[in-house]
Amino acid sequence: MTNQRSFKARVRTRMAKTGESYTTARRQLIKRATEPSAKPATAGSTTEPSAEPAAAQTERIADDLLRARTGRGWAEWFALLDAAAATEQTHTQIARHLVVEHEVPGWWAQTITVGYEQARGLRAPGQRRGGGFEANASRTVAVPAARLFAAFTDETARTSWLPDVEVRVRTATAPRSFRADWAGGPTRIVVGIEAVGASKARVSILHEKLTGAEQAAELKAYWRERLAALKALLEANGDHR
Repeated sequence: MTNQRSFKARVRTRMAKTGESYTTARRQLIKRATEPSAKPATAGSTTEPSAEPAAAQTERIADDLLRARTGRGWAEWFALLDAAAATEQTHTQIARHLVVEHEVPGWWAQTITVGYEQARGLRAPGQRRGGGFEANASRTVAVPAARLFAAFTDETARTSWLPDVEVRVRTATAPRSFRADWAGGPTRIVVGIEAVGASKARVSILHEKLTGAEQAAELKAYWRERLAALKALLEANGDHR
C-alpha cells in the first residue's frame, strides 16, 4: 500500500503541474517510465560500457549497486518477477509492474527487466526481446548539454569526430535527443543527452536493427572509441561554458 500511495502522490504532483486529469497523468508517468531508454546510470557506476561486449545485465550491474538503487538484489527481483509470472508478460508489462507495484525508477525498471529476460532465456545479451540485436555506449563529457547536442546535429562538428560516415537525420529535439539512419543502411542510432549540472552532460547511444551478436559487438567497441574521441575533442577545446 505504501508504494501505491507514493505513486498516487506522484500522479497528483504531475496533475498540479500540468493540469492533466488523474487518468492522463497516471498514464503519462507509466509510459515515460516503461519506454525503452538509452539512458545510462550515474557516472562512475558499473553501467559504463564494459570491456566485454554484449555482457549479461547481471554482469554489467553489480548486485550491491542494484540493491543500493532499488532496495533489492538480482536474485530477489527475479524471485518477485517469477511469482508474478513475468515470463508470460511483454517487456513493457514487466517494466510497468516494477514501476507501479514496486516503485522502481523508470531506468532501473528497464535494467531489471532486461536482466530478468536474459536470465530466463527470453533474450540474449545484446539482443532485443523478439530477436533483433543492438549496441550501446555512453560517456560523460565536461561541456553543457547544448554543446554536446550540437556535436551531433551540426554536420561540420559531427564529421570532426565521426568522419566518413553517412548519417541521415530523422529527428532532433534540442538538447535532449537525436535519431538518425546510419551509413545509408537499415540500422539506426538513437542518442540521448542528459545535463549533469550546468557544465557537464551525459550522452548515450543505442545502435538498433543490427544483424547479429557479432555486428553488435563490433559496433559497441566502435561507439566506445568514438565517444572517447568526442570527449577528448570537446574537452580539449575548453568549451565548458
